[in-house]
Amino acid sequence: MAVVIRLTRRGAKKKPFYRIVAADSRMPRDGRFLEILGTYDPLNDEEGCKVDAEKAMAWIKKGAKPSKTVGTLFKKAGVGA
Repeated sequence: MAVVIRLTRRGAKKKPFYRIVAADSRMPRDGRFLEILGTYDPLNDEEGCKVDAEKAMAWIKKGAKPSKTVGTLFKKAGVGA
């Protein structure tokens, strides 16, 4: 089972809100996930991304690969630096 750290979309039409989750790579985007690692609100600039750094680093150490977008968000949040 390959684990991927990616975004799942929540929120309403024209008002996106995302969860950062660890999920099996075979599951659909908004399907089952293993654990919630944080949130991302693209409409809120100052507090847009909240990440639990300890959980994220634990999953990365276990071999989980962050997606491109999540990798960028982790750099902005200072996770893995």
